[in-house]
Amino acid sequence: MDEIKDIRNIGIIAHIDAGKTTVTERVLFHAGKIHRMGEVHDGTAVMDWMEQEQERGITITSAVTTCDWKDKKINIIDTPGHVDFTIEVERSLKVLDGALVVFCAVGGVQPQTETVWRQADRYDVPKMAFINKLDRTGADFFKVIIDIHKKLGANATPIQIPIGKEDDFKGIIDLVTCRAFMFGEEGDLGQLVEQEIPEDMKDMASHWRHNLIEKLADVDSEVQDLYLMDQGIYPEDLKKHIRRATNRDLFIPVLCGTALKNKGVKFLLDAVCEYFPSPLDVALPRGVDPETGKDIKITAERKKPLCAYAYKIMTDPFVGVVTYARIYSGELKSGTYVYNATVDKKERIGQILQIHADQREMIKSAGPGQIVGLIGLKSTSTAHTLCDVAHPVLLEKIDYPEPVISMAIEPETMVDQDKLGVALHKLESEDPTFTVRYNEETGQTIISGMGELHLEILIDRLKREFKVVANVGSPQVAYRETITQAVTATGKFVQQTGGHGQYGHVELKLEPAEKGAGVIFDEKIKGGNIPREYFNAIEKGIRNASKSGQLAGYPVTDVKVTLYDGSYHDVDSSELAFNNAASIGLKEGIRKAKPVLLEPIMKLEVTTPDEYLGDVVGDMNVRRIKIENIEQKATTKIVTGAAPLAQMFGYATALRSLTQGRATYTMEPSYYQEVPKGVMDKIMLGVAV
Repeated sequence: MDEIKDIRNIGIIAHIDAGKTTVTERVLFHAGKIHRMGEVHDGTAVMDWMEQEQERGITITSAVTTCDWKDKKINIIDTPGHVDFTIEVERSLKVLDGALVVFCAVGGVQPQTETVWRQADRYDVPKMAFINKLDRTGADFFKVIIDIHKKLGANATPIQIPIGKEDDFKGIIDLVTCRAFMFGEEGDLGQLVEQEIPEDMKDMASHWRHNLIEKLADVDSEVQDLYLMDQGIYPEDLKKHIRRATNRDLFIPVLCGTALKNKGVKFLLDAVCEYFPSPLDVALPRGVDPETGKDIKITAERKKPLCAYAYKIMTDPFVGVVTYARIYSGELKSGTYVYNATVDKKERIGQILQIHADQREMIKSAGPGQIVGLIGLKSTSTAHTLCDVAHPVLLEKIDYPEPVISMAIEPETMVDQDKLGVALHKLESEDPTFTVRYNEETGQTIISGMGELHLEILIDRLKREFKVVANVGSPQVAYRETITQAVTATGKFVQQTGGHGQYGHVELKLEPAEKGAGVIFDEKIKGGNIPREYFNAIEKGIRNASKSGQLAGYPVTDVKVTLYDGSYHDVDSSELAFNNAASIGLKEGIRKAKPVLLEPIMKLEVTTPDEYLGDVVGDMNVRRIKIENIEQKATTKIVTGAAPLAQMFGYATALRSLTQGRATYTMEPSYYQEVPKGVMDKIMLGVAV
């Protein structure tokens, strides 16, 4: 039985290609979990176990593993760096106690680094930074520190500094113990030589140790007192202060190394154990009673009632559906029943799995702080709460980003028809940012996701995992509709068919809402003209009608709908009648309120060698991309801008051909904006834009 205080739940997060998976591979090797180090570029990394990951050399799904280091049990989640799979980072951070953020020593703070950093901030997850790839040409440890301060506003402070850089990176100075460690030919794998700090680096080491204590003093009154009295701090005491400030997310220790060459990984493992919190040191999520809504305190103890959070669902071809869960309190035992408070259903735990990437080990029970796989759950999905039948509790759900790209899909043969429906349902239950809907007007099945790569991977999985051959249309942008002026509208639904009829009458006010507000419903009925019991049905009717706008059938957003009057009939009024009346009223109001089309705008960053800047900017202007900034970094230019998604299909190929494959770009959803009139006319006519 693992001691809760000795568990560390950490995630490894970063921009794509910063070295997350390589760091994880080295950690697992040093911890004795694997006996051969795989390489991402060879497709042999243990954590990149999906065929699609091995072929592309990128992480797609957040893989879970467990290892032991110096009497500590470390649960690690290796997350994707590509923005299309940002939900994998989001739901992983929800259940983690610490985030190891990997930075490339050449690239510094890159766009997706900022995104994952903000995600970690949102969940108050303590962070530690590892500046990787110090052996590469152009690597600059101290420049990355400045970059972190400038772009992330973080109290990031080195607890180590490198000896040498680029090809000459040969050792590390530990600022806590004031000792130097020199690497041999094999890095951490060989003999680490501990020695005095080299004479020519003593002043630098003294400066950075003083800086470390100064930064700690800013956030810790105990260190501040010692600092002001000019008292020295022993290494063991300094470690306690670093741990305390890190756990409160007020201080980010910065380490250095190069994972590919096995330099600095052992120190990284030591730091994870010493400075990251155990499940006992972090604030546990807020729980509420599903019936009363009252707060319930959750405690990380085995003897307390069960509370676990299902953060991810995966379909396994051998064992069926595996539910990944973090246990916050109580104990899970195989063969017992639990209560799913989110959907109000009892579930039986068939088996409990300790997971190592795509390998599984069955265990009989698991307690607080553990991350496990569960088999046998039928109704449980992502963000559901599992608890004790006698002590129901509900944890907060995750907000998912809206899909921004859609395409039509159809089975190649009649044999594939049923298989396609089942497979799409399974993929949809796994990934909350992937949606499937049926368009009754066109008779097409429409799939939507976070980007071209996202849908490409899912279609590939359909073929390989589910053996379904499907044809897909070209990608379509997920436009939205909104209104531009305030109007009032009447919705009446009256039917008389003999006996009881149907009667519902609503008066609605529609007005534009703030960007990103969605559809807001409010009621200001006076004098009981409509009984309160019908309000839910009216809101439901409005929300259902908003799924299809009056301009081009796209979902309606950023509209505030106020129910201010209406009437009812003692006998004929019903929830159905008011639902239909609200739907009629909303549609009429949207038609009157001068609706417009909104298109998704992406935050784009292109990194290109100087000589191709003119070609890249020229192409961006043709694509209606609004250039916001051009920054020089070494011999490259970094161009940032706001790009309409409709113009970005096939951009990867175009950028490669413009720059002989030397430029790269990242893109992530930013906001919705009104479509220019000329473009809107084309969309309405069905012309590609």
